[in-house]
Amino acid sequence: MKKLFLIIGAPGSGKTTDAQLIAEANSNITHYSTGDLLRDEVASGSELGLEIDSYISKGLIVPIGIAIKTITNAIKNAPTEIIIIDGYPRSMEQLEALDEYLKSDDLLQLVSVIEVKVSKQTAKDRVLGRARGVDDNTEVFDNRLKIYTEPLAEIQAFYASKNLLRVVDGEREIEAIVSEMESFIKSQV
Repeated sequence: MKKLFLIIGAPGSGKTTDAQLIAEANSNITHYSTGDLLRDEVASGSELGLEIDSYISKGLIVPIGIAIKTITNAIKNAPTEIIIIDGYPRSMEQLEALDEYLKSDDLLQLVSVIEVKVSKQTAKDRVLGRARGVDDNTEVFDNRLKIYTEPLAEIQAFYASKNLLRVVDGEREIEAIVSEMESFIKSQV
C-alpha cells in the first residue's frame, strides 16, 4: 500500500523545498509538487499545457479535473511506497475530489496533511525574493495568497476532524523544519 503525505502552505511557505530535501535524503520517498507537475505540462507546449497556463499565469486554481488527473497519474507511477505531494488541496472542491478518489483506491492511504505555517509577510518576501517566473509579482502573489487562505479554515477543520492535520512552524531555519517533517513522516510509516 502506498502512503500519501500532503503538504500545504501559503505560496512562499517553503513546502516544495522542504519536500524536495526530504525526498533527496530518503530513497524510499518520492516527492511531487502540484505546481511543478502543472508547470512541466505547460513547458511541454501541449494543448493541455496551454490550458493550464491560462489559469496559472493569472494566479488562478487549475480546474479540478485537470489537477486530479495530473496528481493521480503521478501517484500511480511513483517508484516508491511513500509519496509526498505539496500544494494540494487548495480548495474544498479539490479536497473532496481527492477524498473521493482515496475512498475508491484500496492501494493508497492518506497518512497525514502537513501544514507549513508562515506569516503573510514572510511568504511575500520569499516569493518576491525568488521571482522565478512571470507569476511571481505582487498582484499575482496577493491573488494566490487570497485563493490559498479563503478555504484554509475549512480544509484545516476537515483534516483535523480525521486526526490527519499536523502543523509545522515554517518561520524557522529550513534545517529545523525539514528535520521535524522528516522525523514525523518516518514515524508514521
